Formats: sequence, C-alpha cells, structure tokens
Amino acid sequence: MPLPLSVLDLAPIGEHETVHDSLAATVTLAQRAERLGYRRVWYAEHHNMPVIASSATSVLIAHVAAHTTTIRLGAGGIMLPNHAPLVIAEQFGMLATLHPGRIDLGLGRAPGTDQRTMQAMRRDARAADRFPDDVLELQGYLGDHTRVPGVEATPGKGTHVPLYILGSSLFGAQLAAAYGLPYSFASHFAPAALEEAVAIYRDRFQPSEQLDAPWVIAGINVIPADSADVAQDHRLAAERRRAHLLFGRGRPYDAAEADLLLDSPAGAQVREMMRHTAAGTADEVVADLERFKDVAGADELIVAPAAPDRAAALHGLELLADAADLAPDATDDGAAAAAGTHRADEVVAPGR
Repeated sequence: MPLPLSVLDLAPIGEHETVHDSLAATVTLAQRAERLGYRRVWYAEHHNMPVIASSATSVLIAHVAAHTTTIRLGAGGIMLPNHAPLVIAEQFGMLATLHPGRIDLGLGRAPGTDQRTMQAMRRDARAADRFPDDVLELQGYLGDHTRVPGVEATPGKGTHVPLYILGSSLFGAQLAAAYGLPYSFASHFAPAALEEAVAIYRDRFQPSEQLDAPWVIAGINVIPADSADVAQDHRLAAERRRAHLLFGRGRPYDAAEADLLLDSPAGAQVREMMRHTAAGTADEVVADLERFKDVAGADELIVAPAAPDRAAALHGLELLADAADLAPDATDDGAAAAAGTHRADEVVAPGR
C-alpha cells in the first residue's frame, strides 16, 4: 500500500509576491496535489504574520474547494479559543454542505499569534481553559443533537464534519484519546514530545462514534529535489528563512545575517524545530518518511513543503508522489475511518 501522504500548505507569501500571488499559488498546489494522489490539504490559522496568507482559514478552504473536485480540504487547524464554537460549526457546516465528503476540521487551542495580536482579536487568554468543553459543544452542533438547548447550527447540524485534535504536547494527546478523535502532532515545528504523546494517545484511546481505533497524523518537513545537493541547498535556505523570521526583528532578509543567527545559540532552536525534515532525492525522502512513520507511530503523514519557493515546492511534491507511488483518489479503510463514520458516498449533495 502506498505511504499515506497529505499536505500542509501555510499559504506562504514569498519575496516579491503579493497576497494575491500567494492565494493563486495555493489553489495551484491543491489542484496539483489532487491530481498526484495526495489524501488531503490542510491550512493553518495564523494571524499578524506578513509571510502567511491563511488567516481567514475557512474562507481559504471555500475558495480552494471551489477550484478542486475530489481532494479533502480542511483546517490544520482552527484555533478554537479564538472563536465561538457555534460560528465555527456554521462555517464548516456550510463548507460540508457545499462540498460534501471533502471537509476536515482540525482544532487547536493555541492562539496562533502573539500577545499583542491576541488583544487586537479581543481574545480572552483564559479561553484556552475551555477548549475541552468547546470541542464537545462544537461536536454537538455538527452532529444530530446540540449540547446547548435551543441553539442549533444551520448549516451544520447533521453534517458530521470529522474533527481532529491538533497538538504539540501531551495535553492534546490525552484529549484526543478521551474523546475518541484522530490526533495530529505538529512535529514539523515542535518535535520534542512526539513519541511520548503518540504513546499516550494510543494507550488511552476510547472508541467513539467518529472513530473506532486510533489514527495518528504526524507532520514532517519535506524537500525533495532532483539531486541531494540541490535539496541540501534548499534546506539551508529554509533554515535561513526561518531564523530570520524568528529573530530578524523585521529587518530586510539577509543571508549572511541569517547564517550568523543559525550559528548562534538561538540557531540551535531553529535546527531543533526542523529536526524532522526529509531532504534529498525523492527516493531518499521516501525512505526517510518510511523511517519517520515508524518512529512516530503514525498512520498518515502530513508533509510541509519547505523548499524556498513555490516552483521548487510544487516540483518536490511531484517528485515525491511519483517515488511514493501515490494514486489519484486513492482511499483505504483506515482513511475512511479517520474521516469519520459519514463517508463521502453516504452524503448527497444539494440538488442531486
């Protein structure tokens, strides 16, 4: 069976690009991923980041869904403490009604931004404490029975949009296990607790209406290229860019300055963030992904293209799909289970 692969697209805004350029490239990536046989594409909610265009995540998903046909699309994820559960249920209920059987909803409890932006968003810092209850409330709105008497999501009720718990710590693993939900670990930027979190999730998992067995998705950066040397050049460029974003304090990008940052103690943090990165020829990357899948105890991998520009990222995804022997529209029982009990062929689109 081909290695189950999905894609995380941060909708990056490259140098000399506009936001419009980034969003157009995001559509192109999803169309290419659909043709190549990747299982799903997810988009993450980030705010006040001048190099990421996915802040209005549900709007972006709607746009991409209208320009694709079969690939699953979703949030990886929605930072639920930033929102009222009812509003998210209505948004994703709308998406699921318009694009039945194709929408995922990953949920995180981090703000997806800094303290000042949290204040601008009118976010209550204590909202994260309500995350477990908010997940249940949201699940009720998307299911058949609301947990808030007299309040229902329209659209939303009965859509059974599959929920995923995202995390980079043990908390998310424990919550996903207790609720019987799929668990996605952000090992592409926060690798430290990966193995322990997955072990806890699998050990404590309780079956639910959505999922009868554990399902783990692990994130990994990928840089497939035509040669190992090119891939390593791209990896260095990715490390430089990340170092500059974290520590450059808004100054214009400079490769020499980024190298100084990487050689400093702070640079060790960047390299640790990118610990799980597969860079090399496509065959080398596939071998790395197979090893990582075993280390992570994952059922599915979600790859974050880390090449320095969109053209290289798209080319890398093509190389990887060919080497991994992906097949367009490929499905299996595990994928169907992870997507929830309501499969695409059980849902009738409006007007059909």
